[in-house]
Amino acid sequence: MSRILIRNAQVVLPGDGLASASGTIAKQNVLVADGKIIDCDASATASADRVIEAEGLHLLPGVIDDQVHFRDPGLTHKEDLATASHACAAGGVTTFLEMPNTKPPAVTAEGVREKDRLAATKSLVNYGFYIGATPDNVDELNRADNVPGIKIFIGSSTGNLLVDEQAALERIFADTTLPICAHCEDETTVRANTERLSPTSDIHDHSRIRNEEAAMIATKRATELAVRHKHRFHVLHVSTAAELVFLQDPAPYLTAEVCPHHLFFNTDDYARLGSRIQMNPSIKTREDNAKLWQALCDDVIQVIATDHAPHTLEEKAQPYPASPSGLPAVENSLALMLNQVHAGKAQIQQVAHWMSDAPARIWGITGKGRIANGYDADLTLVNLDESRTIQDGHQHTKTNWSPWHGETMTGWPVMTLLAGQTVWSTEAGFDESIRGTKPRFDHSRGGFWSTANGIGPQQ
Repeated sequence: MSRILIRNAQVVLPGDGLASASGTIAKQNVLVADGKIIDCDASATASADRVIEAEGLHLLPGVIDDQVHFRDPGLTHKEDLATASHACAAGGVTTFLEMPNTKPPAVTAEGVREKDRLAATKSLVNYGFYIGATPDNVDELNRADNVPGIKIFIGSSTGNLLVDEQAALERIFADTTLPICAHCEDETTVRANTERLSPTSDIHDHSRIRNEEAAMIATKRATELAVRHKHRFHVLHVSTAAELVFLQDPAPYLTAEVCPHHLFFNTDDYARLGSRIQMNPSIKTREDNAKLWQALCDDVIQVIATDHAPHTLEEKAQPYPASPSGLPAVENSLALMLNQVHAGKAQIQQVAHWMSDAPARIWGITGKGRIANGYDADLTLVNLDESRTIQDGHQHTKTNWSPWHGETMTGWPVMTLLAGQTVWSTEAGFDESIRGTKPRFDHSRGGFWSTANGIGPQQ
């Protein structure tokens, strides 16, 4: 049984689990055996096969990104599970949850299992795949086993993944048991705005088409369904301050997340970045940036996720509206948040809560998201004093560009461990022999509001 001692780290320990700032930091030695944390406060002389000297570094639980689009299968010229998982590892992400809108879409239990099999051969980090809802696949949604949850596209999709009719939504919320998440933009509003503004080649019109009203209507509709049917529901990529009114009293059914692009970009940035920041939901205003950040710090929003959705720069350079929506972010999301710690706008305990503990609890990912005895040793060491500049052409994601190109961040991961094995470090690069595994999604734990003391290890 291999034993690893991480010595003299500033260990970011969990708090009570409901307040993001309740965690603590302590200089400790963390002992790992057989891929599990066995002692968070071990002796500096504890017996170990390997010692990692972590003086001056902070030890965080590995990031869990609960919303990514890795394009595999079907669109692998943009990204695949190998390139995406390299980007994850270099960014401190040890588990990702991927959306179903691949080609073919994962809308059956067997379709999800096929993606599991693909990831087992290609992914350097841990993985899970949502099953996608269609207007008529409730039986398949109930057949899915050991998945994070159900994804509904209430707007912003094509083909049978678009679920916009009330009767179909009622069936999904009433007749399934898995947690649900949704892309919330009202399709009727989006289509009406498109017709009103067409023809247009102005990228600014993207935020006028996918406007505040579209987001607010769909989020109101979905949260009302969740509360009425007493069904756990996670609002993906909240983009407007207007949506926050539906999240003010969330327990026990509602949780929500925000993405870095909705925190840090706004419509003023179209002039500088154009379609690089074209997203669905769209970028909103500077005021929305501020209010979303405040909601995150006030624990109205629980999670930060990326919605990593890469396209090639050639595709993005097409004149609007031919340019596709989506941007790569998984490689830089932790650094973006650590930079906020450096700037005094967040605490590192909050970052661990938003990016690790909260998503583990929402999706029932046992043994993940915390540095605690019995938990999996999925960890990232970070240097809060290290500055790097994000550069196109120096990214591990296949598209090899970033909307944060040219921006310098202070605070970066320097080592990522998966079950105690170093999958990536600045010193050694990637260990290509490592493969991630599918975690256990235990929804009987009750989700975020029922697990203030953590999701706990697998039983």
